[in-house]
Amino acid sequence: MIEIDAHVDLSHPPDRVWLALTDRELIGRWFAEADMVEGVPDRLLLHTAGLPGFDANVEVEVIERQVPELLELRCDEAGRLTELTCVVTPTTQGCRLGVREVPTHGSWSAEQHGPREQQLRQALTVRLPAILDWLAFQQVDLRRGEAGMTAELPLIGGVGAARARRRRRTVVTALVGVVLVAGLVAWMTLPGGSKQAAAPVSSSPTATSEPSAATATSTAPPKATSSARPSRTAASPTTSPSRTPTAKPSRTPTAAPPPPPLTARYDTDSSRLFGYTGEVVVNNPGRAPANQWSVVVTLAEGSSVDEVEGAEWRQDDRAITFSGPAVPAGGSRTIRFDVRDGRPKAREPVGCTVDGNPCAGL
Repeated sequence: MIEIDAHVDLSHPPDRVWLALTDRELIGRWFAEADMVEGVPDRLLLHTAGLPGFDANVEVEVIERQVPELLELRCDEAGRLTELTCVVTPTTQGCRLGVREVPTHGSWSAEQHGPREQQLRQALTVRLPAILDWLAFQQVDLRRGEAGMTAELPLIGGVGAARARRRRRTVVTALVGVVLVAGLVAWMTLPGGSKQAAAPVSSSPTATSEPSAATATSTAPPKATSSARPSRTAASPTTSPSRTPTAKPSRTPTAAPPPPPLTARYDTDSSRLFGYTGEVVVNNPGRAPANQWSVVVTLAEGSSVDEVEGAEWRQDDRAITFSGPAVPAGGSRTIRFDVRDGRPKAREPVGCTVDGNPCAGL
């Protein structure tokens, strides 16, 4: 019996290798393009026709899977049947992947076996590690944190200190200008008597040309019947009406309006081979952090959750309840979860709510 047996040591965790083995789009990147077979669960069509050692496309059906350790497939290549077994074993550096293909009906020719085995080994030792490195890069979190970067860079050295001193001088100058303007406004709004006392005495040409008349006028006592304009200094204080202080109406404290409710949007990534990845983005439009929140996703019949990122979770029958850290004001929090589902259709959840309100996207 002719069989193909290959092993490769990978510097990646078993979960990442399992994803590369079961994600339909990733399989197309390191081995061959894959399509779902309509109406048949857990079955794929690999476009291997034209590859070295392959005569036609291969139809693949899942026999057994144990995440992320074991995957057994039944392969049909134009009537030639084989069983393909993938075993993932953890190691100190990552994991070891073993692939073994054994014919069960029909056989390869000697001319097919060599190119077929070489094609599989090249995919496992060259293209698969490259895809795993790309996945590792995609999973690195390059964000600095939810607080974000500062809006102003720190001042460094003498140049920064000089700029700080110029900024302080500008502020002091502005404050002095404000004080002078306020004093001028206050002087202009004083009563008329104060303006008269502070105003300078005008020197007219008549007063300087006839000094004797000016002296007589200043020394003569005022007449009772004089029609001269009365002096402002002798005006009665009743000319400026007094202001009676009125009590200001008391302000009744009003209750603060309730914060706007959280919103959420659900999205499905159905590119996986044996299920799908769900994503819920929770948004907080309010001005304060939302400390308590919950998202409830109701799965379809026959679905189960494998892994969750971004939140704590618990399962009650088909209802999955997510909760976690506070959602920052004006920010969001993303929840991703892997769902195992062997059916090719109706994979999306049947319901999604955030604090009892329906999510968008479903």
